[in-house]
Amino acid sequence: MHQYVAMAANGRLVIPANVRSELGLQEGGKFIVHVEDGQIRLEPIQAAVARAQAMVRRYVPEGLSLVDELSEERRAAAERE
Repeated sequence: MHQYVAMAANGRLVIPANVRSELGLQEGGKFIVHVEDGQIRLEPIQAAVARAQAMVRRYVPEGLSLVDELSEERRAAAERE
């Protein structure tokens, strides 16, 4: 889908309501801005976090909690002190 949007004098762009609705975007939503091959790409923060989590998950065995591992390492370090 392609839509025309205009940039205001202050540099703001308005994302059309139907696009916001399709993507589930709400007021105050945050984005990461990428410039790729002379094009602007907006990525909702939630999508970027999900993408990063999926990348990390490839290297973490199923059922392993990195939070639990870190907590255990911190407890062990505190006991050694």
